[in-house]
Amino acid sequence: MRKAALIYCRVSTTKDTQESSLERQEEELMKFATEQGYIVDGVFTDQHSGYEMDREGLLELLNCIKTEKVAAVFVQDETRLGRGHARIALLHVMKKYEVEVYTLSDQGPIALNDMDDMVLEILAIVEEYQRKIHNAKIKRGMKRAVENGYKPEKNLKGRGNPEGRERLELPIDQIVSLKANGLTFHEIATTLQGFGYQASKATVHRRFKEYEKFSQS
Repeated sequence: MRKAALIYCRVSTTKDTQESSLERQEEELMKFATEQGYIVDGVFTDQHSGYEMDREGLLELLNCIKTEKVAAVFVQDETRLGRGHARIALLHVMKKYEVEVYTLSDQGPIALNDMDDMVLEILAIVEEYQRKIHNAKIKRGMKRAVENGYKPEKNLKGRGNPEGRERLELPIDQIVSLKANGLTFHEIATTLQGFGYQASKATVHRRFKEYEKFSQS
């Protein structure tokens, strides 16, 4: 089975002398990844502080992790990935997408201390509860909407282009009805999302204001 990997190299300054360091990191990590049985699909580099998240190479790497099937990321050592809070945040992302982090300094998967493991576990638990709370809000909104007269069988799914190039068709009569029954724009948007509409709070608010303006003209 093909195991795809990415390589990330970083130095902290833009001095010319650091160029050779980036090249050396890439060369060593390419060899290391091959020895571990991985196929390297991309190499990303940065000349930037490890405390910052706004790094072009890093952001491109994260985009690949989220959109492609990546099994591992190879770095020289854990500080190359990031420092401070940025490091923990990135390790959390890797864990979330089930991407193994290999470091040359550990000669294998990254060796985390007990504190790192605990923090990552807490972050995973918090994120799971945030997801449960969000789903509970959707469920509550749907129930409240139905109790107040919303008829989902008439509008089972959203329409329009999900990329926003077309105007989304939303059930304005239901938006007006739900607003009249005391729901906030956020609650209405969450409710519509539960029924398959790609509606944001801003879009719902805008459509309601358009309705008000039209009805007063």
